[in-house]
Amino acid sequence: MSHQQGGSRKISFNVSEQYDIQDVVGEGAYGVVCSALHKPSGQNVAIKKITPFDHSMFCLRTLREMKLLRYFNHENIISILDIQKPRNYEGFYEVYLIQELMETDMHRVIRTQELSDDHCQYFIYQTLRALKAMHSANVLHRDLKPSNLLLNANCDLKVCDFGLARSAASTEDNQGFMTEYVATRWYRAPEIMLTFKEYTKAIDVWSVGCILAEMLSGKPLFPGKDYHHQLTLILDVLGTPTMEDYYGIKSRRAREYIRSLPFKKKIPWRAMFPKASDLALDLLEKLLAFNPVKRITVEEALRHPYLEPYHDPEDEPGAEPIPEEFFDFDKNKDNLSKEQLRRLIYEEIMRDYKCFIRSPSKYSTRTVTASPSASETSSPPETLAPSPSSSTGRDSDAGKTGMIDVKYDIHGGKQGSRLSHFA
Repeated sequence: MSHQQGGSRKISFNVSEQYDIQDVVGEGAYGVVCSALHKPSGQNVAIKKITPFDHSMFCLRTLREMKLLRYFNHENIISILDIQKPRNYEGFYEVYLIQELMETDMHRVIRTQELSDDHCQYFIYQTLRALKAMHSANVLHRDLKPSNLLLNANCDLKVCDFGLARSAASTEDNQGFMTEYVATRWYRAPEIMLTFKEYTKAIDVWSVGCILAEMLSGKPLFPGKDYHHQLTLILDVLGTPTMEDYYGIKSRRAREYIRSLPFKKKIPWRAMFPKASDLALDLLEKLLAFNPVKRITVEEALRHPYLEPYHDPEDEPGAEPIPEEFFDFDKNKDNLSKEQLRRLIYEEIMRDYKCFIRSPSKYSTRTVTASPSASETSSPPETLAPSPSSSTGRDSDAGKTGMIDVKYDIHGGKQGSRLSHFA
C-alpha cells in the first residue's frame, strides 16, 4: 500500500504470489487479518497472519484454532481454505491461515443498526446450528460473543475464534479452566465465576442468551466492569437465586458471597425489552436460566417456537465426538515449552488435509498499511474478525433460504424499505 495515514504502519505478509494482498480488516493481540484476492480462482479471501511464538498461551490458542477448524466442516463455522506452508522449520515464525472473507461481524452490526425480529431469529438460529455441531463433538467454544459471529452480505453467519475452546470431557479444575479465560466477561456464565464443581455445555448456551438480548436491545445485557460487578448485574436482572439454585453452587465462599448480598427481585424481561416478541422473550428466559442444570440445551433451543421459521431437524447436522487424544497438547500444556509448541504447530501445518485453495511454494513478501481504524477500540480486545466492507447494494435471490427483507448500510443506517442483505 502506498498511502499511509498518520499513526499507520506497514505490515508484511510473506505468502504465495497467487494472493493479491489488499486491506487490513482486523487486528488482535497476536495477529492481523487482511483481505486478499486469490488470483487463479478470483475468490476473495481473508488471510490471518499470526505471530504466536512470544507466549505459550498464544501458541496454544493457535494450535486449538487450526486443529478445530480443520475438524469441523459446517456451514455456520468459519473454515480454513488453506494454510501457507513455511519453507522450512528454521525460518518458521509466522502462521498464515487462509479463510473465507466475511464482510462484518455481529458486534459492529449491533452497534450501528437496529435489528428486526426476523434478523434476530435467523442469526440466533445459525448460531445455535453451529453450536449443535460443536456440542455434539464434545467441544465447548467458551468465547461466544457478537464479535466472534461473522456475517456476509446474505446474512449468512459463521462462528469464529476457537482459541479458547476445550473438550467438554476435560478434567481441568477451575484454576486450570480459567487460566486463559481472559475473554470479555460480559458473556460469561455465572457458574464460571461462582466456581461450580464442573462446567458444562450450558456455558455456551448462556453466551447465546446474552447475544440474543444484545440483538434485541442494541446494547450488552451485563456489561460488568469486574468480577463482582458482573455478578451484581446478573443478579440485578435474574433476582436472588432460589434455595435450590443457591445450593447448586458448590463453593462455600461463593455461596457466602451470594448470601451477603441484599435480596433482589427478578426484573420481568418485558420491562427490559418492550418491543420484543413474546416468543423471543420466552427463549431468552430459557437461555439465561441461572442454574446451568435448568438452562435449555442447544437441541431444545433449536426446537423452540421462536425459531420455527428456520428449524429443520433434517438440516441441522451434528459432528462426530472428538477423539480423547485430540486435546493431548492441552492436557500436557504445563509441561510444553514454547519451542515444543512451535514444533507442534509446524507439524499441524505440514500435515496433509483437504484444502479448497492450493498455494504453490513460491513466496513473496508484500506490505499492507494498518491504520488505527483497522482495529477499533470499542471492540473486545482480542477480536480478529474482519471489518465491514463498503460494497454496493445488489439484489439477491428472494427464494434463497434465510434471505431477510430488510436493507442496511453497514456504515450506518437503513438504505430503504427493501433489502435482503447487508450492503
